[in-house]
Amino acid sequence: MSKKLINQKTNFDSEFLNSTGSDFIFDENPINRLKNTSNDLKKDLNIQKIDKVKELMDLKEQINSISDCNLKNNSKKMVLGDGNINSPIMIIGEAPGVEEDNSGLTFMGEVGDLLKKMLIAINIEKQNIYTTYAVNFRPPEDRKPNSTEIKRYSQFVQKHISIINPKIIILMGSTAMESLTGLNSKISIERGKWKEVIVKNTNYNVIITFNPSYLLRAPENKKYSWDDLKKIKQRIFELKLSI
Repeated sequence: MSKKLINQKTNFDSEFLNSTGSDFIFDENPINRLKNTSNDLKKDLNIQKIDKVKELMDLKEQINSISDCNLKNNSKKMVLGDGNINSPIMIIGEAPGVEEDNSGLTFMGEVGDLLKKMLIAINIEKQNIYTTYAVNFRPPEDRKPNSTEIKRYSQFVQKHISIINPKIIILMGSTAMESLTGLNSKISIERGKWKEVIVKNTNYNVIITFNPSYLLRAPENKKYSWDDLKKIKQRIFELKLSI
């Protein structure tokens, strides 16, 4: 080490000792500066959470302000999303059904029960992640949203993703797949493949899988869904995510 660097280090050490004082070094109960840092971190996280809540409320107003929408005109409630807004996992389903339309919440009834079982299989509680839909209003008679409707709501899906800012996005069903990726192919072809999607200059890990409502109608495909869940669990491990 050069003499100049030694002098710089000595000066820094001296300034640090002078700023802390001898009481900090020799006190039987020294100041826990790590505790202060932890408190600052908690404060920052709380501020971020408040910001997210505000952004989500703004998004809700934007979606509710839609006019001339057949989906909105034939539904009871707008379903934005629910769960942990700071979760690294975000699930995007297809569209609300009858029970979701009545409650204003995502993945209710049998569909919700199956989703909970799927998540528990990879050690995740539903309340610890964030869930939403590709379209926020129930389609008449639970029909599949058409491409025009999907495209119209995709702008809100992208805003939603930017607000939650997850590490992993799980697209459940063809409507969710088309909304975010633009793909029109069959789920059976695209499922289980990790993709990278860019939303507002940010890259997101995305995987496509079957929607729980479809699995209730076609339980023989649950084995493929299990394969997808194992891939999700592996990616969570690789990214060292805490859920």
